[in-house]
Amino acid sequence: MSDKPKIKVLVVDDEPDIVDLLTYNLKKEGYEVETAEDGVKAVKVASKFLPDVILLDIMMPNQDGVETCRQMREIPELKSTFIIFLTARSEEYSEVAAFDVGADDYITKPIKPRALMSRIAALFRRESKKDQELTQIKIKDLIIDRTSYTIDKGGKIITLPKKEFELLYFLAKNPNMVFSRDDLLQNIWGADVFVLARTVDVHIRKVREKIGEDYITTVKGVGYKFDLN
Repeated sequence: MSDKPKIKVLVVDDEPDIVDLLTYNLKKEGYEVETAEDGVKAVKVASKFLPDVILLDIMMPNQDGVETCRQMREIPELKSTFIIFLTARSEEYSEVAAFDVGADDYITKPIKPRALMSRIAALFRRESKKDQELTQIKIKDLIIDRTSYTIDKGGKIITLPKKEFELLYFLAKNPNMVFSRDDLLQNIWGADVFVLARTVDVHIRKVREKIGEDYITTVKGVGYKFDLN
């Protein structure tokens, strides 16, 4: 029997049938599972359970999934937790809002358990590859540290949410190279996650707001680059 700790998953949904379906399939795959039926309870459970993955509905009583995700991302111990939205809503604004507050993936209902298990496994495969990369990049006046998801800018420590950090890290790792939105979507979110191109623009804007405008340059009609000039 393996001594490796089980991956912990928190399922958050106000529909008992969906919670039961996901719990059954996750436990069958060997995951440790906790559940919550609304956003307020989910934040409390997550802060104690410290899940590796959170499956989060958007439309819930008391507090919706977007606000719940925002609060979870403010908990330091959850900065590396994968958050996957599960929702019946497929409107563009819902998707943008989800990624804007730090979601890693976005899946519309009805949920196909086998496909969901594959998506979860894919997230961990990508993370495993990233763990083999450099843990720190020193570029211009920035020290970008992957172990703490922080940026040291002239002695000032700046903390970025996971996807914002990964976007900056990727561009800084490839300075002066121009990447299209599609390139960045493939490298940061992965080919198996459907994300709108606008999501990249939102994350670039947020990174600029936090570290300054002098690092990431927009190449009109092409994409973005980390500018060494």
